[in-house]
Amino acid sequence: MSENSNSNYIEKDEFNLNNEDSDYKDLITRLNEIKSTISLLEKTMFK
Repeated sequence: MSENSNSNYIEKDEFNLNNEDSDYKDLITRLNEIKSTISLLEKTMFK
């Protein structure tokens, strides 16, 4: 029973890490989109 419990914890940890990776990638993507938008706005303002 102890082995099964340990296995569940490991799976949860791996799942959490995958979620964190996914969240991090989503954040980077969103930040890049914001950067592009700001760049376009700057070009528009300074024409």
